[in-house]
Amino acid sequence: MRIIFATSNEDKLVEIREILKDTDAEVVSLREAGITADIVEDGTTFRENAVIKARAVCEMTGEIALADDSGLEVDYLGKEPGIYSARYMGRDTSYHVKNGRILELLDGVPEEKRTARFVCAVAAAFPGGRVETVQETMEGIIGWEEQGENGFGYDPIFYLPEYGCTSAQLSMEEKNKISHRGKALREIRKYFL
Repeated sequence: MRIIFATSNEDKLVEIREILKDTDAEVVSLREAGITADIVEDGTTFRENAVIKARAVCEMTGEIALADDSGLEVDYLGKEPGIYSARYMGRDTSYHVKNGRILELLDGVPEEKRTARFVCAVAAAFPGGRVETVQETMEGIIGWEEQGENGFGYDPIFYLPEYGCTSAQLSMEEKNKISHRGKALREIRKYFL
């Protein structure tokens, strides 16, 4: 079974393949499937954006398509950057700069007000029109500085008090067990296994 995952983010694809490695599915990226279309994510929620991408890829290819929409919600910032996490401060802005801006906005904010979560919605679209969705979170706080070399995106500032480190300081195996994306992908598997 082949599943096209609607992403061109190589870091994310590595994580996805690791989480789905115990299935018999061959997981391919948009690029590997030869898809160059730019899919407009104009939904107002993570779930809507995941459905838009999965449905578009399934309709283009006639194959099972998975898509996720994920991001960081910082409570003190009114749940920003939210669905705009990848585009926050501009699509081409490095995450080092984005992370620095969030840390700057939370400068002096006490720990109890630094609550945040990663959110991941995953949609599975099937030939014939059926679409299934799941959404999961990973709760934490925004740390005080970037720490860790693992992970990507906002991981270096996402502090997990119960682990005493950021999600960028966890191994991929540890992170996949508790992450928003790991939980959502494990949950969505029931629809195609």
